Amino acid sequence: MNPKKPRDKRELCYPFIFETQFQCDYEIATDELCCQVGAVLSHLTPDAEIAPMQADLAALQRLIYNLNGSVRGRLGIFEEDLAWLKGRYDHYNEASRGRVTGFVLPQGPQPIPTLHLCRCGSKKVVRLLVRLEESGVRFDLILYRFANLLANFFFVLTVYLKQLWQVDEVPYVSINY
Repeated sequence: MNPKKPRDKRELCYPFIFETQFQCDYEIATDELCCQVGAVLSHLTPDAEIAPMQADLAALQRLIYNLNGSVRGRLGIFEEDLAWLKGRYDHYNEASRGRVTGFVLPQGPQPIPTLHLCRCGSKKVVRLLVRLEESGVRFDLILYRFANLLANFFFVLTVYLKQLWQVDEVPYVSINY
């Protein structure tokens, strides 16, 4: 029996798992990112200040899965999605303006560390898009824009939450630059 083509479908976690191209890696990375957003949601208790953020994150989960299928399948990210996310970025950025002026350490109570993992996961998605394009896979360039914006959005959300919860930012001064 070939373990890459099992007769028992319970032994195959994903139809494309044995592909050697980057599409599968990209899809797994976006799936992981969506799961991380779900983990963030599980740590948020609904109140008047948090409810809009919960709605934003729930909407983002759907958009991240749309991002997931936009390389292998039809495009699922559109200019209106980008405009919406920019608006939400601007909202949280304005609400916490001036709080961070340099590098800060990625720490704090949950779900702040998980939001930082979402930020890093978004960067990994961008890097996989770079690899896909480099390997000859064609996709709409809006995916780059959306994935980069996602990373920045997650960072702004950490700053906003820390301000809301009165958690100090811990500055990091690099000795390298």
